[in-house]
Amino acid sequence: MSGSPKSTRSEPRDFIRAMIDRDLASGKHQGRVATRFPPEPNGYLHIGHAKSICLNFGLAEEYGGTCNLRFDDTNPATENPEYAQSIQDDIRWLGFRWNHLHYTSDYFGQLHRWAVELIQKGKAYVDSLNEEEIREYRGTVTLAGRNSPYRDRSVEENLDLFERMKAGEFADGAHVLRAKIDMAAANMKMRDPLLYRIRHAHHYRTGDSWCIYPMYDFAHGQSDAIERITHSLCTLEFENNRELYDWLTEAIGIEDPPKQTEFARLNLSYTVLSKRKMLELVEGGHVDGWDDPRMATLSGLRRRGYTPAAIRAFCDQVGVAKANSVVDLAQLEHAIRDDLNTEAPRVLAVLRPLKVVIENYPEGQSEELVAPYWPHDVPKEGSRPLPFSRELWIDRDDFSEQPPKGFFRLAPDREVRLRYAYFIRCQRVIKDETTGEVVEVRCTYDPATRGGAAPDGRKVKGTIHWLSAAHALSAEVRLYDRLFSAENPSPAKGGPDFKQFLNSDSLEVIEQAWVEPSLASAEPGSRFQFERLGYFYLDPASAEGNSKVFNRTVTLRDSWAKKRPQAAKPAQQATGKATGRKRGGQPRPFQPAAPATERPLSAEQEVAFERYRDEYGLAASDARLIAAEPVLSELLRQAADAGGRPTSVTRWLVHELPPAVREQGLDALPFGGAEIAELAALVDEATISGPVAKKLFTELLKTGGSPLQKVEERGLQQVTDSNALSSWIEAVLTDHGEQVAAYRAGKESLLGFFVGKVMAQSHGKADPKQVGELLRDRLGR
Repeated sequence: MSGSPKSTRSEPRDFIRAMIDRDLASGKHQGRVATRFPPEPNGYLHIGHAKSICLNFGLAEEYGGTCNLRFDDTNPATENPEYAQSIQDDIRWLGFRWNHLHYTSDYFGQLHRWAVELIQKGKAYVDSLNEEEIREYRGTVTLAGRNSPYRDRSVEENLDLFERMKAGEFADGAHVLRAKIDMAAANMKMRDPLLYRIRHAHHYRTGDSWCIYPMYDFAHGQSDAIERITHSLCTLEFENNRELYDWLTEAIGIEDPPKQTEFARLNLSYTVLSKRKMLELVEGGHVDGWDDPRMATLSGLRRRGYTPAAIRAFCDQVGVAKANSVVDLAQLEHAIRDDLNTEAPRVLAVLRPLKVVIENYPEGQSEELVAPYWPHDVPKEGSRPLPFSRELWIDRDDFSEQPPKGFFRLAPDREVRLRYAYFIRCQRVIKDETTGEVVEVRCTYDPATRGGAAPDGRKVKGTIHWLSAAHALSAEVRLYDRLFSAENPSPAKGGPDFKQFLNSDSLEVIEQAWVEPSLASAEPGSRFQFERLGYFYLDPASAEGNSKVFNRTVTLRDSWAKKRPQAAKPAQQATGKATGRKRGGQPRPFQPAAPATERPLSAEQEVAFERYRDEYGLAASDARLIAAEPVLSELLRQAADAGGRPTSVTRWLVHELPPAVREQGLDALPFGGAEIAELAALVDEATISGPVAKKLFTELLKTGGSPLQKVEERGLQQVTDSNALSSWIEAVLTDHGEQVAAYRAGKESLLGFFVGKVMAQSHGKADPKQVGELLRDRLGR
């Protein structure tokens, strides 16, 4: 984070960047940008600190400046090396590096000398009032304070007392050093604030060398000055401290002093962001330590499976403002879903197992099916074998002996699709003779439906996930939810204790779940999407034992959306942990679905939504959008009836079909679902390239017609012949010799430039993936 500052920008993103731009334009601070992050090592960092970290370190990166990490270690009673180390670990994990590591304790000598200078200038004095008396003399917002009877001590007496304080002659609280400003000041921070207090405590860095310690307000600005910080950024609770910050730097005589600027702190719903309250939760045994995945600490979020990229994206989305507000926790959850959607491979898991026996499948036989790791809309490749056998596990929630209306999963005499496998039909159930509980489901399967489609064209309304009982791996699964049931668990002073709002359902531990065998080699710290269940993180603690432990990072959709309008009620138990139940056998631009205000679906649309999500395998957000819009819903139905792959068709309906076209209604469209299914199939089968598909879709919007017919008539088939591709590649490389030289010199980002030129040369017909491979071979990198 060094170098000259970047040039100013015409449209800064926020008021702080606008201020820095003005400072740079005026030559203030000799064109330097120097920030710092000054945490107190008295607890673990939380998501609120992440906003400050991203701002301070981010500004240094943007402007080619510097950012220091400085520990504000002026209170030996609450600080220790564990906290200091955890803070460094968290900053590194977020992806930032400090230019210099400092401690306020490094400056104790200089701060003491400045305190002596203030006494000599008559701007500080030793006060012998006790804490209660000082509070009484300070006055109130409407009543001016009174001068201490010790305010007019001579300089010599003050110097003597201060030196004896330093020497350890007095007990804690016997004396304090105060600035001599104005006891009638409107800003109560200026009413002779405390600068030093006596504290006989062992400091984790300086040992017993000191028994007087500077107050935050005296140490903060002066430490900034020592480090030549240019922009001291604080949250709004320090707004009234700014006047004292400036008074002290001026009284001491700091040249080119730093400037304090305040911004709104991060407040998050359903969360407490107070280290004091977090410490209370930890020490009271309400959570399992600072890194409990329900805690909003960075270490807790990390153990839950959050990624640095998601947290940085969230902080960027929240932005920098001058007024405090509360950010919905759903926005943080959206950020991690958005990140993991393209980073977490899809696998199968059964959390609450119910055995299924396929009666017409040969005993002792098994086979391997192939399942992709990624959905069609994620541009990644990869698959894994999925064993199938006579005995399976399905999730108990996917079976109902007496299914309610709208239940499309397995039930007596009903046929469903096993994801990536076969159609099965429930023939009978086996119950526990004592409890009457269903313990086993007997089914038959249709061998002709391998892969999930029936040759005779019959349809099923439900798709469920499953695992081969003989091959599945045992795992412990921890279902984490919000730690508090109230949107604001920290009400106004005098309100109920925040611990009354602990969510008794914040953790459910399933000790006997099953996951697919491909996870046998998964490394601790890996992330996966358990299809239909959510995103999960393989807890690093798994390395310590044989059983794998998966922590649920987040559900696939906001399960609190329907709860939000209701007034949250305190948890029934105010003591003990935010209890978990144990059961033996469940960065891009921010475009949130706004769950608190999104239009509710009708009963019929809810049924369609579940079908699109469960049977068609659509992402929940896409399934909801299509279910809510009749035109999209009908086009998807038509496409599916025509044999189209729902996930492929959905891409065109959701991302390519303009809203204005959808609003015209079906009768005004020159095409139907069958044509979209045809186009999607041409892309899936690699018959045409993406650019050609886009052109065909534009034509489809205007004139309709058969995409396949257009491809055949115009010869638009994707070109994969290496000789033809090489001819286009040679022409492009010949015309762009300067770029070729730059690529071979190390500028490998030009590969995309060459691919684009070849695609243009081929009028979009070249296979871009094959073009990329041939270019790499041709260019020799």
